[in-house]
Amino acid sequence: MAHKHDHSQVIQSVTDKLPSDELLCDLGDLFKLFGDTTRIKILYSLFESELCVCAIAELLKMEQSAISHQLKILKDAKLVGCRRSGRLNMYYLADDHVRTIIGQGFEHLTEEGK
Repeated sequence: MAHKHDHSQVIQSVTDKLPSDELLCDLGDLFKLFGDTTRIKILYSLFESELCVCAIAELLKMEQSAISHQLKILKDAKLVGCRRSGRLNMYYLADDHVRTIIGQGFEHLTEEGK
């Protein structure tokens, strides 16, 4: 027979710190954006340099329309920013948080087992 122990204190402590369901859902949606290989390739490219759509398309060997579609998704999610440079739109990582997420994910994948 299993011995049952009281979890009420730890459950209350965690409950008090949990964000709202809406915020957790938004967090899940954010991470889904990182679940697409093309978007990850775009983000990682922008990790290295600010780029225009045609440069990203050439770099990833993809059609500009496909890149533009993914850039719109990333821009709507505030993961990339865009600025006008003459006739070109230049894309860049929106902020250091995006850079950190990518960097931490890559570091996690490449670290030696501890």
